[in-house]
Amino acid sequence: MKAALLDGFGGLEVLRVGQAEQPVPAADQVLIKVMATSINRPDLVQRAGKYPPPPGDSEILGLEVAGVIEALGPGVSGWQVGDRVMSLVGGGGYAEYAVAYASHLMPIPAAMSFEEAACVCESYITAFLNVFMIGGLQDGNTVILHGGGGGVNTAGIQLCKALTPAARIIVTAHPSKLERVRQLGADLVIDYTQTPDFAEAVKQFTAKKGADVILDHVGAQYLAPNMNSLAYAGRLVIIGVISGIKAELNLALMMVKRQQIIGSVLRSRPVKDKGEIVAEFSRRALPKFADRTIVPLIEKVFPLEEVADAHRMMEEDRHFGKIVLRIQ
Repeated sequence: MKAALLDGFGGLEVLRVGQAEQPVPAADQVLIKVMATSINRPDLVQRAGKYPPPPGDSEILGLEVAGVIEALGPGVSGWQVGDRVMSLVGGGGYAEYAVAYASHLMPIPAAMSFEEAACVCESYITAFLNVFMIGGLQDGNTVILHGGGGGVNTAGIQLCKALTPAARIIVTAHPSKLERVRQLGADLVIDYTQTPDFAEAVKQFTAKKGADVILDHVGAQYLAPNMNSLAYAGRLVIIGVISGIKAELNLALMMVKRQQIIGSVLRSRPVKDKGEIVAEFSRRALPKFADRTIVPLIEKVFPLEEVADAHRMMEEDRHFGKIVLRIQ
């Protein structure tokens, strides 16, 4: 089968399109003929050699797929060959065929294209898991979503608007993306280049109460302003550490304010756990895609042969929403 392969680890030069062995579905898995996948930030980290796939998963890049079931592995029920599906995968998305656990599959709504479906599983499930299942966001709460314009951020804004319409959304963003973030539905947008310590702006906006939930992928640099922005009994969910892994923490203030700091990853979770997350997402969020309340935002669709250009667009932060690879 055709796939995007790595000649070692490094920059864009290690990416090439070549032939790879077609995977075979094991027990409780299906083989998917992949029509589209998307680029996610962890793909770039893996390409650099710093984010290996979980044991047993494909070393081919790609964390989500949209396509058609080609074959069923032993023990699979409830799905048929020919079903249109989207799924999380531990790796292998940048290829003509990929295997996925049946418990991680979701049906693609009739009104959704393969390219749109390729955007859902990694970014939207990541946002849903961390903002709602872990962070516990409710109507009337305030949430901070960092990194305005990225895939998880735009997914988070859309999910908040659809599932908790009375929640207030604060987003930090680059000046080039401020207006598009506002149009997407953020109630307060902070230019992080002008206001790196955003805590005061958050306090003014919330009448000194602070945010109930913060979703952060920045890490060390944002720990202090995040904690200063957090309300009593607020939850800070950290899903990335692009600015570093070590920072000082005022433990006394955290104790007095009963704040929680929660670390979270999706890719390395056990198969059963991911199946439960997918099931909850399917129950609460998937209907919003079916009725087009939520429509995935696609910056550009690249053919598989232009995978290096797709990675370059993400590296240069020239996207708003998702970057898609069309496979078939």
